[in-house]
Amino acid sequence: MHEEQPETGRYRVDPAPGVPRQRRRRAAEAPEAPAGESRRDSRRRAAALAKRQRRRRALKWTAGAGALVMVAGCGGAYYLYRHFNSNLTSVKVQLGDEAERPKAAGEALNILVIGTDSREGLGRAYGDEGSVGHADTTLLFHISKDRSNATVISLPRDLMVPIPDCQNAQGKKVPGSQRNEFNNSLGQGGRDAGCTWKTVEKNTGIRVDHFVQVNFEAVKTLSTAVGGVEVCAAKDINDSGSHLKMTKGRHVVQGEEALAFVRTRHAVGFGGDLSRIPLQQQFISSMIRKIKSDDTLTSPTKLYKLADAATKALTVDSGIGSVDKLKDLALDISKVDTKNITFATVPVLEDPQDKDRVIFKQPDAGQLFAMVAADRSLTETAAPAAPDGAAPTTPAATAPAVDTKAVQVTVRNGSGKRGQSGPTVDKLQAKGFAKAAVGSDAPVAETTTVSYQPGQEAAAGALAAALGLPGDAVKPAAKADPKAGLLLVLGKDFLAAPAGPAAAPTAAPEDLQRVQADDTDACAK
Repeated sequence: MHEEQPETGRYRVDPAPGVPRQRRRRAAEAPEAPAGESRRDSRRRAAALAKRQRRRRALKWTAGAGALVMVAGCGGAYYLYRHFNSNLTSVKVQLGDEAERPKAAGEALNILVIGTDSREGLGRAYGDEGSVGHADTTLLFHISKDRSNATVISLPRDLMVPIPDCQNAQGKKVPGSQRNEFNNSLGQGGRDAGCTWKTVEKNTGIRVDHFVQVNFEAVKTLSTAVGGVEVCAAKDINDSGSHLKMTKGRHVVQGEEALAFVRTRHAVGFGGDLSRIPLQQQFISSMIRKIKSDDTLTSPTKLYKLADAATKALTVDSGIGSVDKLKDLALDISKVDTKNITFATVPVLEDPQDKDRVIFKQPDAGQLFAMVAADRSLTETAAPAAPDGAAPTTPAATAPAVDTKAVQVTVRNGSGKRGQSGPTVDKLQAKGFAKAAVGSDAPVAETTTVSYQPGQEAAAGALAAALGLPGDAVKPAAKADPKAGLLLVLGKDFLAAPAGPAAAPTAAPEDLQRVQADDTDACAK
């Protein structure tokens, strides 16, 4: 590294005759001493100034080294850029007819993270020698359009779903299946990550933007690169399948022990994949905290090891198949505050055809998917602060949480056609408005309205959204009544209204399994 050159505007380059250059420089940089200051105070002030200058130089060096590793810019960093680029493996994904895919997420981002259990090249160390790997761990990582929050949905490997026809990167057409384990969306019959991508879109209604695939080695190398990841066990663990032996309490794991932790399922919970998922969520949350910590971000050595390990470990789609694009994606994710990252397991039930498998629990699973597709947050967040000099940002694109089960709704029929209130109540109850009830008929009205009392604005908006009503259908009640609930009056337009897609819910399903990324108290049970 070149020695830092002086800024010639601050002092003379040519020292005065008979005065050493270093003394001349110190004298020029030192501020004029206040009148009456003692010699001791003067020395202390000069020492403090020198310390601040050394710290500024150190911070400049650290920031520059971090940028060198993470951004891999030009000039002397070019060889790093080439090195990291050569580490990456990218795949061109074949997704078929664009018209059959879910609606684009806009400025929000949906990243499919696939953890494969491939044993290729690993010998007999992990059993099932030579297995090409399946979708063993799958996370759908949603980052909101304003980058204020993120939701990460875990999809169990034993989930029974339809797998669509797909075409892999080699151009081979792979037939689908009306009923199969989600695990088999990758590896089985030549299916690649693009087939898992397509399976997720078909079953969730959420459009995926990119995928990132990792294997056993990735867990080992990434956990080692950051200097270990802290995890917690609520009891002693001795798992014969993963070979994890861990005493109750907190531990820092890396390498083989980290891999054993995320593979453990027989010695925790009920001994299945659903018990393993919270361990993985705990591990990933802890790794995110470690990566975002000052301990990592201010260490050029750790940054280099992390970037090198990550680019070697990842297989990505061609859309992010370069260091520049991957770096932009990482910067987007890094904007999200850890406390606003929520991990959740999709609601499931035991498969009635096979007690060792699970199926989606409806309508809860659909409710969660609809929230994510509409960029609704599982956490209450504020908008990110605007940069200096910029206009303030708008609030986060998240709806206020509404407990629809507690909302009282009276439905009155003013459409002019008999028998409309009952079916509407049934529809609302199916959408979570458990207290919806039929009221007396209303005078014939041209338009459908939702009337609310003070403090019920959010509930009224949720009701209107559930029925696909326009925003101007929501109005304050003409007469205040603190004991009254919402009043839905069906108008003539309700009969002619087309059946549009279900509106996004404003609250998460009840009893949703979730872990916040900033929760340091989470322990494997």
